[in-house]
Amino acid sequence: MLRTSIRCDHETWSRTATFLLLGFVFYLSPWTAFAALPLPADDRPVLRIQGSNTIGASLGPALVKGLMQEQGLNDIRISSTQENEQAVSALNGAGRKITVTIAAHGSGTGFTAIGQGSAELAASSRPIKDSESASLSSLGNMKSRDAEQVIAIDGLAIVLHPSNPIDVLSTLQLAQIFSGEVSDWSQLGGRPGAINLYARDDNSGTFDTFKELVLGANGKQLSAKAKRFESSEQLSDSVARDSGGIGFIGLPYVRKAKAVAIAAGDSQPMAPSVTLIATEDYPLSRRLFLYGPPKTANPWAEALLQFAQSPRGQAIVAQNGFIAQTVEAVKIDATADMPAAYQALARDAQRLSVNFRFQEGNASLDNKAQQDLRRVLDYLRQHDKLQNKVVLVGFGDPKAVSARAELLSKLRAMAVRRELVREGVVMREVTGLGDELPVADNEGDSGRLKNRRVEVWVY
Repeated sequence: MLRTSIRCDHETWSRTATFLLLGFVFYLSPWTAFAALPLPADDRPVLRIQGSNTIGASLGPALVKGLMQEQGLNDIRISSTQENEQAVSALNGAGRKITVTIAAHGSGTGFTAIGQGSAELAASSRPIKDSESASLSSLGNMKSRDAEQVIAIDGLAIVLHPSNPIDVLSTLQLAQIFSGEVSDWSQLGGRPGAINLYARDDNSGTFDTFKELVLGANGKQLSAKAKRFESSEQLSDSVARDSGGIGFIGLPYVRKAKAVAIAAGDSQPMAPSVTLIATEDYPLSRRLFLYGPPKTANPWAEALLQFAQSPRGQAIVAQNGFIAQTVEAVKIDATADMPAAYQALARDAQRLSVNFRFQEGNASLDNKAQQDLRRVLDYLRQHDKLQNKVVLVGFGDPKAVSARAELLSKLRAMAVRRELVREGVVMREVTGLGDELPVADNEGDSGRLKNRRVEVWVY
């Protein structure tokens, strides 16, 4: 359950003699039930965010601005203080200036800043690493629901020059390209010419994601010939000017370049579409996070985490080019490669734009799935789908015995069923399709984890 209380970090705010309160505003929605926020007595920023450039370039400042609007602040301004650093400032009714600073130099820098006490929130475009979580263990469990918040879904787009005739690449081909093993477009069926590589820098969560999903999964390393960028916009624009260029960026930064469809293992090629990224089926989809230490929470940090999950916060996510976690029903076309039962489902029902996934190594729903339960329940209530309208379909990775894969996939669906039944949902059907319809390569741990999912369909 999302936190609704606001706790004051007594260490961070120890110099505060008094709080200037803006008045109390409460909301009926569980997503936005928080009071007006306190201010320190001096001019320090009320909140400091460091980390991902993908989040910090526009989404982070926009969410902060939205929270300030919720608080009734005036004259809200977003200004650049230096490259990849911004300040969001506003005035309260008494003319006091309130400032939130955002430094966007890469996901890894956010966790370092939290450890050093120079930030309250880390913005990250990849999950926290075990080593980072261990180094911050004195602040609490950084992998817990209180610390880890998925604020948006993004897709890593593979971009080429607009004139490049290639439309589809596999993750294996991408690994061969970016490691330098494939160095000419003619080796991929394209026009002869050298392949020029463009990549984000080592601090970037975008690079960490690409390294895990593409390079590491295929036992490759990035070629030393790749040109490295801290800025997604600069990388994309450079590829768009280079007829031999190829790069990887977050979906909102495709700009004038051309994005291609991607296949992983036995999956069908998938373009980075809104629906496929929302369900995290697209092979290079990823989650965007805000992390805040659960033991030393700053009240503004807690409020921003909560606001980001609210309907208004998710609307801001969509306005900034990312994929909101809002649940919608989507019509799926039946195709010949689908199992017969799944084809019938596609013909007669609609799929919700969310997949439930699980913690690594067990059958417990992960942190995002816990948030998604509430979103799915809200959708079912609003659309009168609580009684005999819902079908849960479980999937998994291959096992030595196919019957075991089918059983495990159904057990995953049953785990979701238990949560929904507690809230009064009566299922129409719960089934498991084993290792059918993979969305990722089963050769790697991350791919198998992605294939272990539960889809929600409604009649």
